[in-house]
Amino acid sequence: MDFNLQIWFSKILEWLTTSGIRVFFLLIMTSVALKVANWLSTRIFGAIGNGRFDDEMQKRADTLVSVVRYILDVSIIIVMTIMILGEFGVKIGPILAAAGIVGLAVGFGSQQLVQDVISGFFILLEDQIRVGDVVEIAGVNGLVEKVNLRMTVLRDLSGNVHFVRNGQIGTVTNMTKEYSRYVFDIGVAYREDVDAVMQVLEEIDQGLRQDPNFKDDIIAPLEIMGLDQFADSAVIIKARTTTKPMQQWRVAREFNRRLKRRFDELGIEIPFPHVTIYPGQMKDGSAPPLRVVKE
Repeated sequence: MDFNLQIWFSKILEWLTTSGIRVFFLLIMTSVALKVANWLSTRIFGAIGNGRFDDEMQKRADTLVSVVRYILDVSIIIVMTIMILGEFGVKIGPILAAAGIVGLAVGFGSQQLVQDVISGFFILLEDQIRVGDVVEIAGVNGLVEKVNLRMTVLRDLSGNVHFVRNGQIGTVTNMTKEYSRYVFDIGVAYREDVDAVMQVLEEIDQGLRQDPNFKDDIIAPLEIMGLDQFADSAVIIKARTTTKPMQQWRVAREFNRRLKRRFDELGIEIPFPHVTIYPGQMKDGSAPPLRVVKE
């Protein structure tokens, strides 16, 4: 028994001094290769984004960095894992052959995975979605936090994270590509002078574009399209503002705040729903008394 134990220890020691050292260096090489791959992907595509003072180009560069980094990391880990298995005495040839067979089986059996990868490839190729965009896909909208060949990760306004398979994406609505717009439907009472109201809108927009906190976010003056429709209790004036990507909601909230304050100052009525109480009528034509108690 002691002799067998001695042989066992001698084999372990022999493996540690030969294959063990190679495994140790392979692990070190894996760590170094991952860091180099991350550095290269960041440097190459980061240089593309920094070469132009363009937020849109920077977002595309960040997206490409994340995808290329993911592909390189997976490739390096697979190659190093096969090499380490070889040091443990596992024959690599049958593993590669089996991997090819499994790959074919996955290709035929996992059609959803193939669909996700193909869809993700074209989404990235056509620059439909980038990290930092606000989009609506598959009935979900939110900020794009991650894009790869298999799925897109969104975080909505409430902080919920949505993982959407690229194969489920049919229509992409990108709300922050190159520039953004916000459409105003402003309702005023029928008795108001529509031309005077439009003049007030222009004055508010001019003041907003002169404000240091907002002027850099607004690309163009407010576009007033005119009287759009006659609603039940209001006439609707339609207008829109053009801003830098993702700034349309911030600008619109401030515009609405100033609009409400200015309308109050000028006495311009913003209609709101009214309720008419009808107590009913008896068969003899009389109506029951309506008692109103003031508290």
